[in-house]
Amino acid sequence: MARGAQLKAIRENGLNVVYEDTGIDPVRVLVAATDDPFSLPPQDLIITGLKGHQLAAATDGLAALLGESTRVVMILNGIPWWYFHGDMESGFGGRQIPELDADSCIWNAIGPERVIGCVAYQGAEIIEPGKTRLNGKGHFFLGEPSGEMSGELSSIVDLFQRCDLDAKATPRIRDEIWAKLRGNAAFNPISALTRALMIDMMSNPDIAEIVRKIINEVQAVGTAFGARFTQTADEMFARAQGFGPVKTSMLQDLLAGKALEIVPLTGMVVSLGKLAGVPTPVCETIFALTAQLDRQHLTN
Repeated sequence: MARGAQLKAIRENGLNVVYEDTGIDPVRVLVAATDDPFSLPPQDLIITGLKGHQLAAATDGLAALLGESTRVVMILNGIPWWYFHGDMESGFGGRQIPELDADSCIWNAIGPERVIGCVAYQGAEIIEPGKTRLNGKGHFFLGEPSGEMSGELSSIVDLFQRCDLDAKATPRIRDEIWAKLRGNAAFNPISALTRALMIDMMSNPDIAEIVRKIINEVQAVGTAFGARFTQTADEMFARAQGFGPVKTSMLQDLLAGKALEIVPLTGMVVSLGKLAGVPTPVCETIFALTAQLDRQHLTN
């Protein structure tokens, strides 16, 4: 589904994807696009790339697409609304998160039992309506919230792979959520506050030090909730020093005048830190500043 100029371009010229500096040929796909989910029949599988703060407004439309056994792959950055569903390690299994799902509207309309969690590593930017540029070939981790390596999960991963996507099933999707959140919670809000690309942030010693502190805080909170990290915070910081001139998704949204994805990222690190008794002073500061920026730019 698409809207406005994006929908018009896709209907007229298909969905076009170009790859940056990879040697991969551009892809053009003709698809049946609509902005009215209520006009479609129930689907076997729904894949949504909506951000956490966009889901509530789309819930009724998504619910209209559900059949008796429909599964929903939710590609989300940060902590997802379903995080504690099926969680057997944190001691908070089944807990709902009102900051991400006010009045439990997503929980009740979609149902966490339908969800396949997905963590995506794929830099992308819409360069014109109907045309997206990808920064290299990404990879995807998919998992059941319960940790079960189900047949449905296997079938969905196989579908991704048959579409030439680097996709893997994992019994520990929350580990992948926290591993990626270390970077998202740092680079996204700082890029919005400074308008800087990732390479510029890491080239500035003072900003790089803030990034390092956020990575450490996120890892501490994740560990408190049972996440296991295969890469230490120092190793993750060292890898970040090699990032190129990437414009984060939050900076793209800011420049486009859109609401910022601040609560699922930094805001939830702060909230879950308080729940676990883990201090997050740098994340608290960054969250307060970026939340104010979000309020201000939406009213200007």
